[in-house]
Amino acid sequence: MPDRKNKKTRGERQRGGDRIIASNRKAFHDYSIGETLEAGIVLVGSEIKSVRAGRVNLRDSYVTLRNGEAWLVGTHISGYDQASYQDHDPLRDRKLLLHRREILRWRQKADQKGYTIVPLKLYLKDNRAKVEIGLAKGKREYDKREAIADRDAERNMQREIKDALS
Repeated sequence: MPDRKNKKTRGERQRGGDRIIASNRKAFHDYSIGETLEAGIVLVGSEIKSVRAGRVNLRDSYVTLRNGEAWLVGTHISGYDQASYQDHDPLRDRKLLLHRREILRWRQKADQKGYTIVPLKLYLKDNRAKVEIGLAKGKREYDKREAIADRDAERNMQREIKDALS
């Protein structure tokens, strides 16, 4: 009988067998990410079905803090085909599940000039949808070019080491 833990499924595997549904690669390009935090997300039935099918886009989304609650804004979770008339709005704001002290601490950090809170990835952990959020500071154009140059230099150095060893 095959081992269920090693069964391959759609999406990447993260630490502990968590399945990554969507990642916001653009956030790492446009922002320098400081602190990160895991949050639960409140979804309706048809949304979790779409999430499990991998029909999520985090590209232009962000987190806003209002009335002592954290909300995920701009995340697109596609409609579920079999949901019939009970389907959800793909772009609705979704509440994040965080402790009050975490919300207060992140509000203080996000109120500093130039900081925002962005979702980095959405994944399933023990069959529950979780989103990893990060405190982000916008990069300037020259910072982006510098990061690309550093990545290229690292790649060239690894290539030179590999060629020297062979």
